[in-house]
Amino acid sequence: QLVESGGGSVQPGESLRLSCVVSGFFIKYNTIKWYRQAPGQERELVASISPYGKNIIYADSVKGRFTISSDNAKDTVSLQMNVLKPEDTAVYYCYVRLAYEDYWGQGTQVTVSS
Repeated sequence: QLVESGGGSVQPGESLRLSCVVSGFFIKYNTIKWYRQAPGQERELVASISPYGKNIIYADSVKGRFTISSDNAKDTVSLQMNVLKPEDTAVYYCYVRLAYEDYWGQGTQVTVSS
């Protein structure tokens, strides 16, 4: 199970921190990804972190603004989002692939608007 939290409504330039708390498996053995989906658009990869944070990937659109991190003791993956832009408005989802199956959280809404 994956449970996201931390979404909200902010103004451009502000920050938010999303959290994904997992249960039923250990993040230290799995790659966890954050995706987002804006209205009328396809779901897109935002950031990915491999076990123990060895490999981290960001979408070009968020590089330098977003930071993904993991806390193995809490089985939590976070996404720190700084300098938010209106185009970052979307539902953000946590994702993991386990035993050839895809698991998604319920999503958390992020709205950036002046």
